Amino acid sequence: MPLQKLQFRPGVNRETTSYQNEGGWFDCDKVRFRSGVPEKIGGWQAISNITFLGTCRDLHPFVALDGSSYVGVGTHLKYYLEEGGGYSDITPIRTTTSAGAVTFAASNGSQIITVTNTSHGAIENDFVTFSGAVSLGGNITATVLNQEYQIAEIIDDNSYKILAKDTDGNDVTADGSDTGNGGGAVVGEYQINVGLDTTVVGTGWGAGSWSRDDWGSGTSLLVSGTTLRLWSADNFGEDLLINARDGGIYYWDKTTTPTSRAVALSDLAGADSTTPTVAKQILVSDNDRHVLVFGCDPQNDIGNQDPLLIRFSDQESLTTWAAAATNTAGDLRIGSGSEIICAVETRQQVLVFTDVSVHSMQYLGPPFTFGLQQISENTTIMGPKAAVAVDDNVFWMGLEDFYAYTGQVQKLPCSVKSYVFNDFNDYQAEKVFAALNSAFNEVTWYYPSASSDNIDRYVTYNYVEQVWTYGTMERTAWVDRGIRPYPLAASRDGRLYDHEYGNDDGSTAPASAISAYIESSQMDIGDGENFSFIRRLIPDVTFDGSANPSPSADFIVKVRNFPGSAYSNNSDDTITRSATVPVEQFTTQVHIRLRGRSFAFRIESDQTGVQWRLGSPRVDIRTDGRR
Repeated sequence: MPLQKLQFRPGVNRETTSYQNEGGWFDCDKVRFRSGVPEKIGGWQAISNITFLGTCRDLHPFVALDGSSYVGVGTHLKYYLEEGGGYSDITPIRTTTSAGAVTFAASNGSQIITVTNTSHGAIENDFVTFSGAVSLGGNITATVLNQEYQIAEIIDDNSYKILAKDTDGNDVTADGSDTGNGGGAVVGEYQINVGLDTTVVGTGWGAGSWSRDDWGSGTSLLVSGTTLRLWSADNFGEDLLINARDGGIYYWDKTTTPTSRAVALSDLAGADSTTPTVAKQILVSDNDRHVLVFGCDPQNDIGNQDPLLIRFSDQESLTTWAAAATNTAGDLRIGSGSEIICAVETRQQVLVFTDVSVHSMQYLGPPFTFGLQQISENTTIMGPKAAVAVDDNVFWMGLEDFYAYTGQVQKLPCSVKSYVFNDFNDYQAEKVFAALNSAFNEVTWYYPSASSDNIDRYVTYNYVEQVWTYGTMERTAWVDRGIRPYPLAASRDGRLYDHEYGNDDGSTAPASAISAYIESSQMDIGDGENFSFIRRLIPDVTFDGSANPSPSADFIVKVRNFPGSAYSNNSDDTITRSATVPVEQFTTQVHIRLRGRSFAFRIESDQTGVQWRLGSPRVDIRTDGRR
């Protein structure tokens, strides 16, 4: 039998059996398709060794008029501005006490300080900064007290505990002289309540987060956005608007220092009394310069959220929200669904998703300002971050399907749908986010598998070649290249990573290899009735882009007798065997000896500095008998 050329259909297919998918790919990790052939994905490198607190769920890059480059980083604990690898904490302040409202108490030999502040409104893990305190008399000095603390435990509505530390973060233990209360001038500055890192659903005692309600109180079934801390952000000129989902709307002024905190939009000078104070998401309409607020409080009932209401400010204004004949402020209310999940801006319109429908919001000009049209019903979306715009198109993950809007809503044919949705943690669906990698024409959804509360998987759609891949990776937020030269992603280790950077995993020091592979479905040898010998493999692979001077990858050929049989590495087993051979850069051919009725092909690598791209390898097959 002449050499058999191995050419496979692009994309991975898990919707059929491996045997039925002959001529296709069946399994992969950290591999993409380009021009129809698979290659290993690029590496990643931390932008700095400085870390932020909390799990990041939103990244927003922007450039100020003076050329300063920032990335807004919204975590479940804080909101930061990243610049040059460092992080400035701009988390808004919820309240500042009057002088003397806060007192301290310490016990000899304990690190615990009990803080008394009537009706403090804090929850566990909130942050508070003290000033004006004097020493308690011993180790608990004024320097120890006058700094930021994270609340360790809530005692009741009027008191809580912190753990004493010095300015370097080292533990401090009170001694017998620490009998004071901090003096009569202590001020407590409380940051907005922190959010949750994991969605908690259910009813009854124990549902919801610890210490958020009275002891023993029940919690109703939580709706989207009331648990997991998610942020949205957009620019009003060079200034920044941010919104904690189902929470407040805040404004950061670039003319202040980067360390200045964001303030409530309703507290800006000149803000009218109808300025919204709570929302699910904010956007700034680029073409007409209106601030759009989704799922917010109506102008005649400030403070009470309407999950289907959209409000917009007067054109070019942050502070005029009361609709009048002399301005373009106003509102629209969606008539279908129970809440707005998210809004995505394209070049021509804003797509607004509810839990059951999709609507197009377009600028009309005075007197109506904006119009709203339903373009799809009975359409789902996985969560507030599950959609992404690609020019005028939008791609998103639904509850059981993937969708695209290209002028009309349509389901995307997906060859890995069962693989994804049959191993999915539905309780953590809000964590799903869509990531655009425009350099490779890819939209990727990062999601938690059924056995994980955190994101550990991804599925990628190449919207030009219309093929799917999947793999394992932990990421929590992503932004495409543009303002920054590389795609930027956040990890649970508190770092931001440049992606498509080098060949390796830069989360370790030194960088470690990325384990990547792709495996074909099984193919019949001949007609699949006779046994055959595979005698020789002629590899075809390029290592262009490798940093390693001697790059290599393993070519693996597996054989078996029947579709239901397991592949085996046992060289003594004459029915099912496999052979693994390292393929160096200049390998011409490899001699192997395998016998079976069908075989599968696999290429993998776990070497640092390696980038590979597969071509069309050949195998030399000789027919044997039927026994």
